[in-house]
Amino acid sequence: MDVPTYVVGDVHGHRDELAEALRESKLIDENDSWCGADAHLWFLGDFVDRGPDGIGAIDLVMRLQEQAVPAGGSVEALLGNHEILLLGMYHFGATEVPSDFGPRSFARSWEINGGVSEDQDALTDDHVEWLSTRPLVAHAGEHLLLHSDTLEYLDWGDTEEEINETAQEILAGNDIAAWWDVWRRMTTRYAFRGPHGGEVAAQLLAQLGGERIVHGHSVIADQLGIHPTQIEAPYLYAGGTVLGVDGGLFAGGPCLVVPLPWEPED
Repeated sequence: MDVPTYVVGDVHGHRDELAEALRESKLIDENDSWCGADAHLWFLGDFVDRGPDGIGAIDLVMRLQEQAVPAGGSVEALLGNHEILLLGMYHFGATEVPSDFGPRSFARSWEINGGVSEDQDALTDDHVEWLSTRPLVAHAGEHLLLHSDTLEYLDWGDTEEEINETAQEILAGNDIAAWWDVWRRMTTRYAFRGPHGGEVAAQLLAQLGGERIVHGHSVIADQLGIHPTQIEAPYLYAGGTVLGVDGGLFAGGPCLVVPLPWEPED
């Protein structure tokens, strides 16, 4: 890539740890303001839940997005499944979702999955508008950026543009069943694990474009069977076609700010 490009995985409410990691990567200064010049910085979603200040993390990213532009840089974010949950809770609360599998509601799932009441209390119209218009899928050079390591994105379209357009139409509407379907599909994971993971990844890359998938959502330590405190780097797998970047910050792991392209050290 011609310009420095970085990706950050799941923050889960740990705003201060995020800021520290961005400072260490020389993307923000001691005042938490952009100093990354023309760098491109991508967040892969899940700013909220499980940690103390999800809205603070969103506010930081929104401000950096504005500051980066005059410097020639770029800050962008994908929607994670926990943003869908945050917005679903905001819009629908305890309203029952039509289901053949027993009682379902955003409020119930929000509580089960680490929802933080302060995040709901601090959510403004500006936050809702910004989050609701973030993409689900993007490309950074030859990297296909996703939040979730799943093939379910293809349910919303055959291209990046179709997927994002379909999702944003759903998030602009009030069809609770369609909202729930987005939440449910984006909670799935591990599509690229196992002996056929490389083949599955190759099929998705052939469909959507790119040479390597970069995702958050699935904690690297869970993939490797170790504790998050042992994580020091992203996880390259599926024959080198998939890069997991979720260090498990909420469970004591690092906030990884990963330069692209990334290759393991010898």
